[in-house]
Amino acid sequence: MDAIHAHGIRVAEYLQQSTKAYEQTWLFASHMGDPKAAMLLVFPLTYFFNRRTGVAVVWVAAIAEWLNLVFKWILFGERPYWWVKESGLFEKHPPQLQQFPSTCETGPGNPSGHAMVTAAVWWVVASALASALQARTHSKLVSAVPYVLYFLVLLAIGLSRIFILAHFPHQVIAGSLTGVLLGVYLNRSVPESHSLLFFLRISAMVLVGTLVLHTALEKMGIPLSWSVSLAKKWCARPEWVRLDTNPFSSLMRDCGALLGLGLAQSWKPGGWHLPRATRALCLALSAMALHHINRYSLPSKSPELFYTLFFIKYTIVPQVVMLLIPGCVHYLAKKVKSD
Repeated sequence: MDAIHAHGIRVAEYLQQSTKAYEQTWLFASHMGDPKAAMLLVFPLTYFFNRRTGVAVVWVAAIAEWLNLVFKWILFGERPYWWVKESGLFEKHPPQLQQFPSTCETGPGNPSGHAMVTAAVWWVVASALASALQARTHSKLVSAVPYVLYFLVLLAIGLSRIFILAHFPHQVIAGSLTGVLLGVYLNRSVPESHSLLFFLRISAMVLVGTLVLHTALEKMGIPLSWSVSLAKKWCARPEWVRLDTNPFSSLMRDCGALLGLGLAQSWKPGGWHLPRATRALCLALSAMALHHINRYSLPSKSPELFYTLFFIKYTIVPQVVMLLIPGCVHYLAKKVKSD
């Protein structure tokens, strides 16, 4: 593996030096590939165009990110920004590398979560767009455009993760391929009309199952906190090591989103039937609401409190998009119409 890792370091060095002028573009691409972007950006954008696609985005994002966490605990995987220091292979000729605020993720590196979740979620979006275009234009060439864009998005996000030293190339490839397979499989059966009990069971199974796996691995003598220690040791700035990149934060986000999806669908099955202009307004208001929810910083001194609030935060997200905003807009529109 040292040879593969060393080659990955050289690829990252070349990418940083040859595309330095596009640094902000790479950082933006990495941000868009963050699993939370699927919940906070892609979900509302798709939901108000097609309800089934919006529900599928949350479903696929949560399951894909959870499986990514499990894979990382089993496969381990170094990250470039600490491996280059720990390996001792570059003491005589250290590569010219730069870290960024989004570099210092604390979980293991294989497979890439950004690549895996993006590949799964954007497959849902691309296939929905392709089907819509095929139905309208009856042109295979036109309906292939979303898949071309899908490939370009995966490429940009994968290169961005290598650029910022968060992943090696082989980790990005593994995440992308796994994500595509998950996207295809999970998109076939979307729980858009399942009961709240179904989502309660799924959320509980994900939480309990992951905790049991964590405990079992720890008792087998596998310290799962090894990556957190290395992140704190080799990150260029201590403040870049954030609790929201911890594997347990991913777990809380996924469990919260699944529960929130079940609550939203049980309280208002089928949602509101809104005209196109009203849906555009709902999208704008939802985007504003989720922006403020995301920017609200949670107290990090107590990890237990942070994880609890993180869970609640992502339980609220589907309520805002599927219930609160559409409900208020529907009520106001109805009231104005009656007046």
